[in-house]
Amino acid sequence: MATIAATLARIKTDPLSLLGGADRVNELFAQAGHRWRACVWDPATTMGAFVLQVLHENTAIAGIRHLIDLDFKSSTYCEARMRLPAKGVAKVVESLCGDCSKDMQEGRSWLGHRVFVADATSATAPDMPALQDLWPQPSAQKIGCGFPAIKLLGMLDLVTGMIVQLTLMCMNVHEMSQLAAMDAMLKAGDVLLADRGFCSFMHLAMLLKSSVNAVFRIHQHQIVDFTPNRPHRSKSKFTKRGTPTSRYVRRLGYEDHVVAWAKPPRPDWMSEAEYALTPEWLEVRELRYRIVERGRRTRVVTIATTLLDSMRYTKQRIANLYGLRWEIETNFRHLKSTMKMGQLKCQTPEGVLKELMIFVLVYNLIRAAMTMAGARQGVDPNRISFIDAARWLRSQCTPPSRKDLDAIDLVVNAARPERWCPRVIKRRMKPFDLMNKPRGEYAQPAVEQEIAT
Repeated sequence: MATIAATLARIKTDPLSLLGGADRVNELFAQAGHRWRACVWDPATTMGAFVLQVLHENTAIAGIRHLIDLDFKSSTYCEARMRLPAKGVAKVVESLCGDCSKDMQEGRSWLGHRVFVADATSATAPDMPALQDLWPQPSAQKIGCGFPAIKLLGMLDLVTGMIVQLTLMCMNVHEMSQLAAMDAMLKAGDVLLADRGFCSFMHLAMLLKSSVNAVFRIHQHQIVDFTPNRPHRSKSKFTKRGTPTSRYVRRLGYEDHVVAWAKPPRPDWMSEAEYALTPEWLEVRELRYRIVERGRRTRVVTIATTLLDSMRYTKQRIANLYGLRWEIETNFRHLKSTMKMGQLKCQTPEGVLKELMIFVLVYNLIRAAMTMAGARQGVDPNRISFIDAARWLRSQCTPPSRKDLDAIDLVVNAARPERWCPRVIKRRMKPFDLMNKPRGEYAQPAVEQEIAT
């Protein structure tokens, strides 16, 4: 965060200022083992153009020549971008982003804990054989009628909204099998906030082993019963259907208790050695609260958490914290809709990796600008307009020079906590048939036939 804030303060209509300067970028690529000949398209210039392309909503390559002071062919820029090693791009992104919560004040954390939000989203890539082999299209789509689909497992800092971890996988791979890299970013005392897809005995055991706390929505298959001293399902005796597998431990309040979850069979993604080290029982706090606001889709929410101290972590505080989980959905929408990350453009696997890393870098720069503006304007950074912050960042990279962030106020969105919008669209799609076979199999119209327009 400190590195990004200093970078934003140095922007003077030069896109390389976003990356800390040309010398700094070339130095990082050299540290990654990359060697290049002296030419116009050195790593710094190529990275600067790449960042500008993504910053302008992943614009077409032909439009980049209008953004930088260079006259070049599109193929020249493509070749220069392909020469960039993914390891060097990762080095630059890691150097700029780093630990985004490094300078976070204690008062801005949640009860002294850093909180991270995790969820999965997806993106599509061009229909190229190499990409189809690595990230196949959904099985329901016919060959030639779909695009490679990439599942992205992301983890964001709740305070700054910055991305601290992004993992790529196939659509048919469950998130639970890719949690090792994400959990390695967490430190003792951190809190991981996620939906029911992350709630399992094994994941909670993995987090507790690293002294990391969790606040998850309980999986829909988990049976929860708040009756005191109720029976639990046992392998040694018959129990009626609907009996929970968890053992009752103690009551903390109305629909708030501590139970012991039994160790389930070994999942496919876990090794036998790791399974053997997992405890047989795990104490988990289960609580339930109701949403009474008019128009909300969900009325009852059941939470599983490892925060067992009901005096410090009250039921209301846990409920308020889980209510902030929706921020990651909003931030994914910024990435996919506002920044146009939903449809990637690179046509090679390494190019897709580099493109996603640049998206993470530019997104974190925008979130840093929002955090700085929020602190100066005295509002929650999440209320700062993401689009307005992106527009300010673009203006700083194109002449003439614009005002610094300290000299202007970014747009602040109205606080509407009770707003509810259904997932429907007003604008109708054009009345064209959907593609259900490869384009080459469609018959060409004869000369005497009328061609539909």
